Amino acid sequence: MTTATETPARHAVRKVRLRGERSPLASVGLHLTLIVASVIAVFPVLWVLLTSLKPAKYATTTDFFRETTLVNYTNLIRDTEFLTWFANSAIIAGLSTTIGVFVAATTGYAVSRFRFPGKRGLMWTLLITQMFPVAVLIVPIYNIMASMGLLNQPAGLVITYLTISVPFCAWMMKGFFDTIPREIDESGEVDGLTPFGTFWRLILPLAKPGLAVTAFYSFITAWGEVAYASAFLVGDENLTLAGGLQKFVNQYGAQWGPMTAASVLIAIPAALVFLFAQKHLVTGMSAGAVKG
Repeated sequence: MTTATETPARHAVRKVRLRGERSPLASVGLHLTLIVASVIAVFPVLWVLLTSLKPAKYATTTDFFRETTLVNYTNLIRDTEFLTWFANSAIIAGLSTTIGVFVAATTGYAVSRFRFPGKRGLMWTLLITQMFPVAVLIVPIYNIMASMGLLNQPAGLVITYLTISVPFCAWMMKGFFDTIPREIDESGEVDGLTPFGTFWRLILPLAKPGLAVTAFYSFITAWGEVAYASAFLVGDENLTLAGGLQKFVNQYGAQWGPMTAASVLIAIPAALVFLFAQKHLVTGMSAGAVKG
C-alpha cells in the first residue's frame, strides 16, 4: 500500500525494483545451472591434465590420482621430436600472426577510408572465401603449393593460414576502423603525414582492441590447425604439433600418456596469448561488428 507521503514516481521505482528481483528458487536454479555448465566445461581439460600425470598402465582408468608422476612429460621431451614440432609450430604461428595482423589491418584501413576501383569486389571476395570448408579447399591449395614448390615448407603453410585468417580479420578491422573518427585522418593530413604515416602513427595506436582480436584469431588458426598441417608436411623434422600428435595414434591403439602430456604443453602458449589479449577481445569484437 502506498503511503500518503509517497510520490507516484517513487512508488513506480519500487515496483520496478521488486519486479526485477529473482525469487530464491530461481536464484538457486540459476546458480546450479552455472555450476553444472562450469563443471562440464572444465572437466575435459582437468581429465587430460590428470591423465598426463598418471603412468601409462593407469591412463584409461577412472581414478583421478594414481601414482602421480612426470614420466610422461620427460619421455615426451626426451624420446620424441616434440621440441622440434613445438619450434616449427611457434615459427609458423608467429609468422602467420605477424603477417596476418599487418595485412588485415592495412586492408581493413584501406577499405574503410579510401574509394578505389574494385573495392566492392574485394569485399565480396573476402566474404565469399569464408564460405568454403577446408575439405573443399585442401586439394586446390595443395596443387597450388605443389606447383610453387612450397610443399613441406613452412612458407607454404604460412600462406595457407593467411588465406584463412586474413579475410575474416580484414572484415573485422574494417568495421573497427569505421568507428574511429575521420577527423583524426584529416589532422594527420594537415600535419603533412602520408596516408600510411597517418595509419601507422595515429590510427593504429587507437586500434589496439581490434589488433588484439586479429592477433589472437591468427595465432589460434595457425597453432591448432590439423588438416593442412597433416597434408602439406611430412618427416618428423618438418612436422608441426598437430602432425606430431598423430604419431601417438595408430591402428593398434593410442599412447595416452605422451599424447595427453603433449596436449597440456600445447595448450600453454594458447592460454598465454588469450590472457594477454583477453582485455581487448570483447571491445575489439563488438567494435568490429558495428559496421560491416
